[in-house]
Amino acid sequence: MKYELFIAKRIHFSKVDGKKVSRPAVRIAIGGIALGLAVMILAVAIVIGFKQEVRNKLIGFGSHIQIGATFNNQTYETMPIMVDASMLNVISAAEGIKHVQRFATQPGIINTNGNFQGVVLKGVDGDFDWNFFKSNLRDGEVLSVTDSTVNKNVIISQKLSDLLKLKVGDKFLSYFIIDGKVRVRPLVVQGVYSTGFGDYDKLFVLCDIKMIQRLNSWEEGQCSGVEVLIDDYDNLDAAYERVFRIVGNRFDEAGSSYVLRTIRQINPQIFSWLDLLDINVVIILILMSLVAGFTMISGLLILILERTNMIGVLKALGASNWSIRKIFLYQSLFLVGKGMLIGNLIGITICAVQSTFGLLHLDPDVYYVDMVPMHLTLVNWLFTNILTFVVLMLMIVGPSYIITKISPAKSIRFE
Repeated sequence: MKYELFIAKRIHFSKVDGKKVSRPAVRIAIGGIALGLAVMILAVAIVIGFKQEVRNKLIGFGSHIQIGATFNNQTYETMPIMVDASMLNVISAAEGIKHVQRFATQPGIINTNGNFQGVVLKGVDGDFDWNFFKSNLRDGEVLSVTDSTVNKNVIISQKLSDLLKLKVGDKFLSYFIIDGKVRVRPLVVQGVYSTGFGDYDKLFVLCDIKMIQRLNSWEEGQCSGVEVLIDDYDNLDAAYERVFRIVGNRFDEAGSSYVLRTIRQINPQIFSWLDLLDINVVIILILMSLVAGFTMISGLLILILERTNMIGVLKALGASNWSIRKIFLYQSLFLVGKGMLIGNLIGITICAVQSTFGLLHLDPDVYYVDMVPMHLTLVNWLFTNILTFVVLMLMIVGPSYIITKISPAKSIRFE
């Protein structure tokens, strides 16, 4: 064992300590490192979890990629395109594609006892992926769509249920303006969902796609578009290119061109806002690293000050400045390791408790989620720990240079 490491271990792990100043300073340094790392872990976990939750809700309502003729996010009025089974099979066979489904949208107005609410009916087919809405279903059950008859049941959100005083089994009227004429359809509530995404919950009502086809006098194969779900969001651009090679710049039987858009293009404002959150994480990481670093520097300087006599003796015995600096760097390494261990325990414990029990709640109308989401991956955890360790060790190398300025003759007499 190198003598520098031996001396550092004796200083750090020795139970005999006559110094009254170093112990509080060491505890403050360890506490600062632990607090800083815990805050960094929580910041990364919260931002990643928040982005993932909001993104998944957007995808749940609109999929990763949409194929249609025209898009109007203001009114959700669409021109029909012809989509047959062969087209769906070709897209489904592409690499990275998990599921393909047809959909149709039609804006309308719900009337219940004089209460009116504008909504968008989203028609779904029998192959619709219900996983997202099943996980957010609060009452009732999802639709059963068949090819034989039109299902007049619908699924509404908890927000609409509260606004219009509707519950499972209630009947209501929905009004549509088609070609300048008002059409009325009686509907029945079969299920109630709540995603916490207020803007979309208040808007979308799920129904049978054949209802919208008949309202608009569309043919059986016509719909507003196709939703494409992929295996991994990180491969969104690559999946978009593969789907574009299949249907891009092509026309259906009626001459309508296929237009492709990703979920990022459909909701650019929300994704731009989510991207800005990364800046907040960077700022927090920088600030917490500096706080932990300066706390560690203060502790190191106090340790050097209290060991001035020892430094003088070692210099008198022929030890080099770098060897003596290594003693205190080793000791700082012990403190950093202990602080990081405590910080990891605090941060990971809070993440686990929040993910399991959801103790910290939020207003979904403001934050789009009803509780603080935390998602910590191994890669992000390792990155945060490595960044903290590197920054701290670099910051304490400089202050250790003060050892070179200590004179052996004066330091031996130092009290």
